[in-house]
Amino acid sequence: MKNASHRQAQAHTRIEAVMAEIQSRIASRVYPPGARLPSVRAQAQAMQCSVSTVVEAYGRLSAGGAVVSRPGSGFYVAGPLAPLALSELAPDLDRAIDPLWISRQSLETDVDVLKPGCGWLPPDWLYETGMRRALRTLARTSSTTLAEYAPPLGNPALRQWLARRLAGNGVDVAPEQVMLTESSTHSIDLICRFLLQPGDTVLVDDPCYFNFHALLRAHRVHAVGVPYTPQGPDLDAFASALQEHAPRLYITNAGIHNPTGATLSPIVAHRLLKLADTARLTIIEDDIFADFETTPAPRLAAFDDFSRVIQIGSFSKTISASLRCGYIATRPDWLEGLSDLKIATSFGGGRLATEAILAALSDSGYRRHMESIRVRLATAMDTTLKRLAALGIQPWLRPQAGMFLWCRLPAGGDAATLARTCLKAGIILAPGNAFSQSQRAADYLRFNVAQCADPRIFEVLAQAMAG
Repeated sequence: MKNASHRQAQAHTRIEAVMAEIQSRIASRVYPPGARLPSVRAQAQAMQCSVSTVVEAYGRLSAGGAVVSRPGSGFYVAGPLAPLALSELAPDLDRAIDPLWISRQSLETDVDVLKPGCGWLPPDWLYETGMRRALRTLARTSSTTLAEYAPPLGNPALRQWLARRLAGNGVDVAPEQVMLTESSTHSIDLICRFLLQPGDTVLVDDPCYFNFHALLRAHRVHAVGVPYTPQGPDLDAFASALQEHAPRLYITNAGIHNPTGATLSPIVAHRLLKLADTARLTIIEDDIFADFETTPAPRLAAFDDFSRVIQIGSFSKTISASLRCGYIATRPDWLEGLSDLKIATSFGGGRLATEAILAALSDSGYRRHMESIRVRLATAMDTTLKRLAALGIQPWLRPQAGMFLWCRLPAGGDAATLARTCLKAGIILAPGNAFSQSQRAADYLRFNVAQCADPRIFEVLAQAMAG
């Protein structure tokens, strides 16, 4: 009787596994409405179970209305198109390292929660004085600025300012090659819509900014990670990925790399562009941390002259994340198509936000503000490194500038476990595998030194590591 009961429980588990697999594929739109499911024999072979198990699973799904049976033809997905579930498009990750979960934790928690794992400056580090001055000025401006949509390419004066700023980093671009967007994320979304089809392959750095992973899932493309070194992407691995996967796009950071803090070397930049040119690969270069640099690193767009490189950026890290404003700088013949997509997805964009950002950037106080921020970050970097060293947590490298430290835990450390423990104490960490496409960074954490001033962070870390 006991053996019979055990066999029955195993059969029940196998049936549920088949059902879960089918439901996951329906939720992720691998099986859209009307799609024919694999035959019971094919599904049994794929999942290494019996035909009777699949028949029972399909029958239960049919009874629940998820699929319909057509005698003599097979089983088909029923109903309208399922809402897109990004979590179903990714590997089954621990929630502590899921990019969307980490983002929600950082965005939804109250001010008492400490956020050494988040990717932005504390509010009192941003250019509040300049923003308040800009908003007071705009409150007295014309009704057009306060009420109307912006033109498709965005504020002409801000695009001119951006062209001058890019020229300072060796990037020769005309204002007519610049389009304003809502953010860097919005810029990447538009470019993906413009260049990619579902099923295409995109290269990303491993590790890279974790929201790249989530955004690429939404476009239903295949992301392939390329190991990142202190000088830039591993070029041998990059060349192999080009040959094996024939990617359409590569997304990376300009200047200061997120999460490692590394900077691209000129030699790697030149070799990378040669590989991209041979493979007809387009590169998105995200320059969001430009104003944190003390010494400008090479820009791919400067070497490439916008033949294969698209540069993007925003002001959410230095001025305000509340007033959304980013940009795309690209070759002239792509601007019309990108502008059409912007109109289709967000219409005219925010005129008021761009006017406020321009006023803040044009204020002479912004330059002095960023000089002080770079000094504060350098001091915070030194302090954080010392506090982490006392815990045996070592940096992958000492960044030249910026807010990020990519750090390795002592031998045997598991960042996801540590993140779960610290979250209970009101501290949000950023475990390494959230940034890693290959999931080979289980013993790494990204620390934001600007968010590490509170000594409680290191007290809780010490307790969690000891436990």
